[in-house]
Amino acid sequence: MCADTTDQTTDTDYKDTLNLPRTEFPMRAGLPKREPGWLERWAKIGIYDRLREKAEASARVPFTLHDGPPYANGHLHIGHALNKVLKDMVVRSEQMMGRDARYVPGWDCHGLPIEWKIEEQYRQKGKNKDEVPVLELRRECRAFAEGWVDIQREEFKRLGVTGNWDNPYLTMDFHAEAVIAEEFMKFLMNGTLYQGSKPVMWSVVEKTALAEAEVEYHDHQSHTIWVKFPVIRALDKSGARSQLRGVNVVIWTTTPWTIPSNRAVAFNPDLAYGLYRVTAAPEGNWAKVGDEYLLADNLAEAVMTAAKVEAWERVQDVTSEQLDLMVCAHPFRGIEGGSGEWDYEVPMLPGTHVTDEAGTGFVHTAPSHGADDFILGVRHGLKMTHNVLPDGSFREDLPLFGGAVIFDEKGKEKDANSRVIDALAGIGALIARGRVKHSYPHSWRSKAPLIFRNTPQWFAAIDRAVGDGQDTYGKTIRARALRSIDELVAFTPETGRNRIRSMIEARPDWVLSRQRAWGVPLTCFVRKGAKPDDADFLLRDAAVNARIVAAFETEGADAWYKDGAKARFLGADHDPEQYEQVFDVLDVWFDSGSTHAFVLRDRADGSTDGIADLYLEGTDQHRGWFHSSMLQACGTIGRAPYRGVLTHGFTLDEKGNKMSKSLGNTILPEQVVKQYGADILRLWVAQTDFTVDQRIGPEILKGTADSYRRLRNTLRFILGSLPDFDETKRVAYADMPQLERIVLHGLTELDTMVREGYARYDFQGVFQTVFNFATLTLSSYYLDVRKDALYCDAADSPRRLAALTVLDALFHRLTTWLAPVLVFTMEEVWLERYPGEDSSVHLQDFPETPAEWCDPELWARGLRVREVRRVVTGALELARRDKVIGSSLEAAPVVHVTEDVAALMNAEAFADLCITSAITISTDAIPEGAFTLPDVPGVGVVFDLAEGEKCQRCWKILPDVGTHSHAGVCARCDEALG
Repeated sequence: MCADTTDQTTDTDYKDTLNLPRTEFPMRAGLPKREPGWLERWAKIGIYDRLREKAEASARVPFTLHDGPPYANGHLHIGHALNKVLKDMVVRSEQMMGRDARYVPGWDCHGLPIEWKIEEQYRQKGKNKDEVPVLELRRECRAFAEGWVDIQREEFKRLGVTGNWDNPYLTMDFHAEAVIAEEFMKFLMNGTLYQGSKPVMWSVVEKTALAEAEVEYHDHQSHTIWVKFPVIRALDKSGARSQLRGVNVVIWTTTPWTIPSNRAVAFNPDLAYGLYRVTAAPEGNWAKVGDEYLLADNLAEAVMTAAKVEAWERVQDVTSEQLDLMVCAHPFRGIEGGSGEWDYEVPMLPGTHVTDEAGTGFVHTAPSHGADDFILGVRHGLKMTHNVLPDGSFREDLPLFGGAVIFDEKGKEKDANSRVIDALAGIGALIARGRVKHSYPHSWRSKAPLIFRNTPQWFAAIDRAVGDGQDTYGKTIRARALRSIDELVAFTPETGRNRIRSMIEARPDWVLSRQRAWGVPLTCFVRKGAKPDDADFLLRDAAVNARIVAAFETEGADAWYKDGAKARFLGADHDPEQYEQVFDVLDVWFDSGSTHAFVLRDRADGSTDGIADLYLEGTDQHRGWFHSSMLQACGTIGRAPYRGVLTHGFTLDEKGNKMSKSLGNTILPEQVVKQYGADILRLWVAQTDFTVDQRIGPEILKGTADSYRRLRNTLRFILGSLPDFDETKRVAYADMPQLERIVLHGLTELDTMVREGYARYDFQGVFQTVFNFATLTLSSYYLDVRKDALYCDAADSPRRLAALTVLDALFHRLTTWLAPVLVFTMEEVWLERYPGEDSSVHLQDFPETPAEWCDPELWARGLRVREVRRVVTGALELARRDKVIGSSLEAAPVVHVTEDVAALMNAEAFADLCITSAITISTDAIPEGAFTLPDVPGVGVVFDLAEGEKCQRCWKILPDVGTHSHAGVCARCDEALG
């Protein structure tokens, strides 16, 4: 190998005669300062638009990644960066594999978080939000969203994300609002829209219903109470009066505030129940000697322990038939001051949702405040209560508890639970009370606890036949969704299929309405005086719908709130006095679920068939955007709006903890970009297994930066060698040395792995494969071996030209293969060779690989020779360690191999591979004391020093040095010097 001659003093200085690397490509990247310049350059030459023109000219097959809209209300966090970089790598790799990869970024602009921010501003100014005209509030919400869209757009672009940034989609654009309303009215017209009164997750802080996707679960400490429901009627099978009359059914609940709304007690016919009598208890205990309780057998001991009972006995079995014939009194029946509010019968009802895992085996049932309770109530005709108001307080006229508050406007628990508990204790209805810490639903926006509350809402029925005739995949929304999941959608990772399927299978009807102002209204009218079940309750008129859509196209959804809107939309065919206009707004998940219509279907750069090739979001979107998009599309186009779904995990700190400001462990994209550059952040994404949760932190980023430096070193060497490359002197494959042909075969295998890896979104696999090839096969092997030929051979020697031809092939493949990941660095590398004004690596495709490069047999022989080289390298390291040699060029070992291996080898070429001055290949038996490696059998190396003098140009030690016309050089160098 030709060593660096800078520090070598010789009689004749041959340094200037060497073909040393020449490049202005710096070792220090300086990415934070230099990346903005490339962004400006791409904007100037219009990369994204030029790719679209290129695709149109060559009739490329489209590939559409539909952007799940981030919410326009704050700076980006690391999860945003992970998501957008993954999307960018998909889009860029698909484009470079020959597709027309379109990417239209978008934003979710409606909804509570933005409205909440405006309300906060009002409160700071002492303004009452309810006194602000709705159109003024909506204007301020729109302006707020616009401001954050602009900020986030620049933050996304700084990450090197390509896309149609000049024309993104916004859910608050007039056309988008028109389409969202139009899509909603399809539910109106196809019979799946209905108004129902059922319990929904309700935020007393935000004063609106929430969807499942807006709910998260956190630990919460709740009251627990064990309450007696007296049995007032009990019959046996014959209808005769049962001796169980007068005993108590005991229930356990963590929501004491729901007791005033109780209408039944549920039991499970499959559980074993018994009658238990207290035989010993402390003086003054709530559970007294002689009390008799009905309990599930598996829970009786736990209940008695909680009630501080000292001894008890099981009196008899109680069958499900007996339970089914019982009627209880409400605990507050006859209570002083109750005004007869609770003087009704409480039936015992069978319910499979009852378990004996906790509690008593009996479940107090308030149909207005629980999902299972509601289902049971509907099945048995129980009366719904409306005791709880939107602000979380009891209605003022509710006896004993009027005005009591469950949670206040800040989400803090108030007096409702304690007042109910005190009332129960006062009448002797409790046998125990306590506290329990458990998982409880909270709003993912306000982080405040929620309540189940019965309230009139608008729903999309997912099990009702959709009257649109699009029955290819089923007649109902649920059936269409499940069939889409099973047959139409590819999931990455595959576990996503079962995740979303189980959610669709079990979900209730979709709550569409929100009691807010900033959003797209539910554009429908109801007949005054009609009931929700009446056939004419909802106005279904295509002409009315068309007028609404036309107005929204030109004025936006604000048109719904303008004076005279009702008469304007109803037109001459309907009397405005006969109809009420609905002013609830749509769940924002309906907005984002409708994006397939106004982006994929309506935009010229959408999808040719209105279906996306890919949706890519975090795994939480199985219950969010993937879910709502599925439901919305199955209700309007009869199938899923996507062919593929790719999900990523969440981002944690280096220790695997969730990031939070309070812990001080957050990593912001802006910080990483300022310190390292966006390419390092992108490289971190590429090096992680994004299908699970990822970790990021200072030490991880240092490791990422180190990988980047190693790769940059390899690229710098290739660039430095290529200024001498002359296209006219490209060497044909057949004329190349074996080493070059082996490397080219490696490129064929790598080409397949890269394309297949990108196609299945395995960015970690792609990068690791290319990185290992660049830093191991190339830097530590091929480039290390060929430095001698590149530096010291004559400029036009066949071996050097062959190496340059291979380096050119490596350059084009490495820069394009890595361009989807390291967008800035690969542009820098590309422009170092092709600095034209309109030049860019991002306008290139992955190069096609010639079929003749594929030679598996040659590759296998090369691998066998590399194994032999490993043994030689081990022997040389031993000699270097023992200070026998300083450089491998001082060695000329004898390598003992079997005859079949010897047939694969050429001594001179193998000496080049081992970077020694000479090598002798012997098929003699391995002598005792030879260096061997256990995992490379049949190979032994006997160390020997090279004979001759050191060439003052290439530093090889050869016998012929000093016998040529140029002083102190070998024959090869003498010829190169001319």
